[in-house]
Amino acid sequence: MTAKQDAPRLSDLMPWSVAPLRLGRSWVLAPDPATLRARWAALAAAHDAAARERLFRPSRARTLHSAVGQLPGQATATERLYRAAGPCPEPVRVTHGPFDQQWLLPDHRLLDGARPELWRVADDRQVFVVEWGQVPQVPGPAVVCSALLPDGRSPAGRPGRIRPFYRRPGGHEPNLAPGLAALLGRRLDRPAAPADLLAWFVASARHSPDGCTVPLTADPALWDRGVALGERLLWLTTRGAHAPGAAGRRGGERPRMPGGRRPYVRSALPAGGLPQDVAYDPEEEALLLGGGRISPVPAGAWDFHAGGVRVLEAWLAERTGPAAAGTEAPEAGSLAALRPANWPQEWTSELLELITVLALLDELRPQGVQLARETAEGPQVTAGELRAAGLLPAPVSAHRPASVLDHHEEGPEGQFALW
Repeated sequence: MTAKQDAPRLSDLMPWSVAPLRLGRSWVLAPDPATLRARWAALAAAHDAAARERLFRPSRARTLHSAVGQLPGQATATERLYRAAGPCPEPVRVTHGPFDQQWLLPDHRLLDGARPELWRVADDRQVFVVEWGQVPQVPGPAVVCSALLPDGRSPAGRPGRIRPFYRRPGGHEPNLAPGLAALLGRRLDRPAAPADLLAWFVASARHSPDGCTVPLTADPALWDRGVALGERLLWLTTRGAHAPGAAGRRGGERPRMPGGRRPYVRSALPAGGLPQDVAYDPEEEALLLGGGRISPVPAGAWDFHAGGVRVLEAWLAERTGPAAAGTEAPEAGSLAALRPANWPQEWTSELLELITVLALLDELRPQGVQLARETAEGPQVTAGELRAAGLLPAPVSAHRPASVLDHHEEGPEGQFALW
């Protein structure tokens, strides 16, 4: 292997990672919060123990008698579910897969593997970097970032690794190999701020047989271009939550297409029911949803793939198909079968924004290709150099979550609290 090919892996540069959430039951996640409240109401109304158990769908990790505490930052009840009758846990917005945004019941009693360490650091300064496994012969980014807590689910069945950029709440202690920013700053002859490294990672991460790799340029001018591209990608993938140059601060304008190119609803969706027929007209650049019509939808947005699937198709299948994309139809009478009967207006706004994000991301693809080419041809900071400097492998402590116990966490049945 030549030095030019010796790119460090993302797992070396951002050592702390967490496995995807393991929900255990599909009914705790939905595209709208009203559905989750209806499902909880149905569970709480089941006074017969056998009926409640059928609705809940117990697993080895969770039953109606499991005793678990609250998820960090969530004010949910902790009584055992076999007798729970209180109000619905307040649904929270999460990123589902690479680009979908759905709602989750953040109740530790309902989730097989909720990953509390992620909830402890999820705040308005956090950015989650999700590394996606490569699906052969299918295009797609190696990483996608989210300002919302991601579930890490891969529609194609290749779950990602979730890497919070900050190890502590409030945007403190970047999840970087110790000494990396200082070494890059010396090689570039300029400060390399942690936020700049994040932007470079997003712009340069690539699939490889060894997993996700991040070539690191030693060319200052190329570094600046890559950071600028990465900031734009971060702004788009976080739906404007991560503003360029904001170093983690929230705010800024949400993504919009220039006038004349913005997608609009040209023909309204049916007032009743959900559109069952979804098609794309490439000549008219139109997305057809039953009798509804949205345009212009650039071909690059329609054909944008991530996590092994076409993003728009998967998003629509989650809402219009008989079940979540890639799964069987829910059993009649189950909580998962409780779904909206009609298309909510909010979904139209979300769909238009997703089309906008994908179209703008597709327009940036040539810049990413050019950046990769120039990085490969120019001077680099290789994995070998990082090893020689003692930065790799990162210390064991950098691979573990930081000790964060600065807020109230209620234990099972409210018996104790940690501070």
